[in-house]
Amino acid sequence: MSAWNPAADQPLTVWRSEPSGDPGDDLLEGIRLLERVRDGGAPATLRLYRPEPTLAFGQRDVRLPGYDDAASSARGLGFAPVVRKAGGRAAAYHRGTLIVDHVEPAGQAMTGHQERFRVLGQLYADALGSLGIDAGVGEIPGEYCPGEFSVHGVPGPSSVVRAPIKLVGTAQRVVAGAWLFASVFVVEDSAPLRRVLEAVYRDMELPFDPATAGSAEDLVPGTTVDDVERALLAAYAQHTQLLDPGAVQRR
Repeated sequence: MSAWNPAADQPLTVWRSEPSGDPGDDLLEGIRLLERVRDGGAPATLRLYRPEPTLAFGQRDVRLPGYDDAASSARGLGFAPVVRKAGGRAAAYHRGTLIVDHVEPAGQAMTGHQERFRVLGQLYADALGSLGIDAGVGEIPGEYCPGEFSVHGVPGPSSVVRAPIKLVGTAQRVVAGAWLFASVFVVEDSAPLRRVLEAVYRDMELPFDPATAGSAEDLVPGTTVDDVERALLAAYAQHTQLLDPGAVQRR
């Protein structure tokens, strides 16, 4: 029995996937993994990957009058525009971020939907806390892709920012028989992300305070994606068995 899935006690297979060169396809791999887990073709899995520069729009964004301009702005700033199936508003990724797709089978997948947000959000905050980051769960005013269970960080004496920043965005997709909990950790090189988010939110006329966009290294200089990945796996290992966490598994 795990904290996020009290109805089951199953190990998580860790899959470090590599970018394919097609950011849209990389994003869809999380959905394909969800289908494989649902159908019994894959075990409960923790997929980790570092994406190419991507601006992932939400389904609602596509219906806005400024969407085409926003997609063009993203392209012009070097971020491939894609539309994701899980999540709310636009979010930006690049190689300084870590995407985590946590997928498990579940007979009643909708049961515990909100509790997964709470439990896994706190687990992610604790993982960042182990790196010296003052992290907590909860939306901060003006954040991009706002969410009740976003993970934010509070600046300390060595931080290069002076206000709370969003560090992890989380989303879920639930199908009959399985669920996908998708998250993006912003770890390094926040400036390009801030620029592209400011442009696309302006084009779509959506509220956004650029000061809320930052990275883990803005709070604790020297923090790397490798550091966050190790801390994340250590946090998961306190709650469940991880299978082959050092292996690289390819599609």
